[in-house]
Amino acid sequence: MAAEIRTSNGTAYDLHGPADAPVIVLVHGLGLTRATWEGHVPALAKRYRIVNYDLFGHGESAPPPATPSLKLFSQQLRDLLDGLAIDRAAIVGFSLGGMINRRFAMDHPGRVSALGIFNSPHERGEDAQRLVEERAAQSHAGGPGANIEATIARWFTPHFIETRGDFTDRIRGWVLANDADIYAGCRMVLAAGVIELIRPAPPINVPSIIITCQNDSGSTPEMSLAIASEIAGAETIIIPHLQHMGLAEKPEAFTGPLLAFLGKALQP
Repeated sequence: MAAEIRTSNGTAYDLHGPADAPVIVLVHGLGLTRATWEGHVPALAKRYRIVNYDLFGHGESAPPPATPSLKLFSQQLRDLLDGLAIDRAAIVGFSLGGMINRRFAMDHPGRVSALGIFNSPHERGEDAQRLVEERAAQSHAGGPGANIEATIARWFTPHFIETRGDFTDRIRGWVLANDADIYAGCRMVLAAGVIELIRPAPPINVPSIIITCQNDSGSTPEMSLAIASEIAGAETIIIPHLQHMGLAEKPEAFTGPLLAFLGKALQP
């Protein structure tokens, strides 16, 4: 059974799986909620204790207590682990979540047993980086609904959009529910935060698996390979055909490799 709880600083989270099992923390992406992981939790919770939470300003969590940044979200994660008396955990993050878990591994290396970095951006090049930041700055004007249909088209394959309108409508609702100012601030973190993760210092030195999708235009296979090149021994998997939210469209394509990786990385 899941237990919905809220910490003293307003972080909403659920717990799943055996209380005495190794801990896996799931970190969702920009504009989404912890429900992003619904297709993954049942399989993961058979072997692991799962902590699934909403980022500040998302879902049922409180607004961010300061200007959004990777450091702020890293602190939120640390406070959550402290509140649950969890010393170490594997941190699995999607998109922005895959930036937050890297930042956390740099800030608190002794508290990370492994990393799963899914569909997460990395070094873009100067011109592309400037363009992404400019678009993020424009979010204040358009709000989370700006270009929402183009976003859905980037996230899911045409066949999935055509056949699973119920699901994409739900995702659309999550995005549109975001406060415009908070969303814009968090989108800037997604845009600009990659700069502090390139060639990380201190280096990230924990077992890591980096997964993206063949047709993810914002978190490309090249980016995942670059992330892996900067983490010693990291494993990279490219899922064919899918787009940015392949983990929601086809959860088993991610959960299977993740479980195989964790079975090796979390051995006593």
